[in-house]
Amino acid sequence: MKREPKQVLSVSRRTDIPAFYMPWFMDRMTRGGIEVVNPFNRQVRQVPVTPRRVHAIVFWSKDFGPFLADRCGEQLQAMGYHLLFNFTVNSRSPILEPGVPGLDQRLDQLRQLCRRFGAASVRWRFDPICHFTRTAGIVESNLNDFETIAVAAGKCGIDTCITSFMDRYRKIERRTRDRLTFVEPSPVQREKILLNMEQTLIPLGIQLALCCEKKVLDRLPPESTIRAGACISGRWIMAVHGGLISLRQDTGQRKAAGCGCTASVDVGSYSLHPCYHSCLFCYANPACDQRGRQ
Repeated sequence: MKREPKQVLSVSRRTDIPAFYMPWFMDRMTRGGIEVVNPFNRQVRQVPVTPRRVHAIVFWSKDFGPFLADRCGEQLQAMGYHLLFNFTVNSRSPILEPGVPGLDQRLDQLRQLCRRFGAASVRWRFDPICHFTRTAGIVESNLNDFETIAVAAGKCGIDTCITSFMDRYRKIERRTRDRLTFVEPSPVQREKILLNMEQTLIPLGIQLALCCEKKVLDRLPPESTIRAGACISGRWIMAVHGGLISLRQDTGQRKAAGCGCTASVDVGSYSLHPCYHSCLFCYANPACDQRGRQ
């Protein structure tokens, strides 16, 4: 009899569940079902999440502190789920990400994730790369701590860094108009930035992968090791945990821009689970924007 591939849960592109909503998530996993709201048409569907239906859970976060403190990962493993982690660690500066813990705390969390669950199950996301001005003519970026984070990730055994450049949205410009102005690097500048990042990562054994950056990827020299990335990769998940899951491309993501993610079910809600990191570059509906509408 042909085996049916199990599902992958993405937890979550829409908010930071490990930082803010693990009690809600653990309750739903114990019950065996999660209501998922389509952000476009608001339709609700019930997704079965028993170990018989779900092979792996991919967690996304900028703060795994609550997740680690409550040993949620160990509880989920005991229930029969495989776990993987996309940990976004960008900078020590609070300018762009005022709600995240200090960098030393986050690097300690990175070490704990790798120690408890294996470095192969953890990917570091430096995302997005941002350039901005606060004083006329002076362009700043969030790349100042990139090497520090890279060295820490390399010592943990992490082998992949996923990155992209910030996408500008009107809501972002409204949010930041009294604080700073984001600057869009030229194609030549983007290429140079990525090649410099690559040279930092190569001696550390870390592969640089691009998320939805097909245009700049096509510009890179043929000898570059930079490749297209997939934040949720069926091949990665099966390489780490075995089993059978779909390698079908996720049709809900930006394929034309170069997204390589394979199929998953994204849980969480922009409106029901607001993110309190309040990152200035966030494309979603962070809590700072919701406060402005209430």
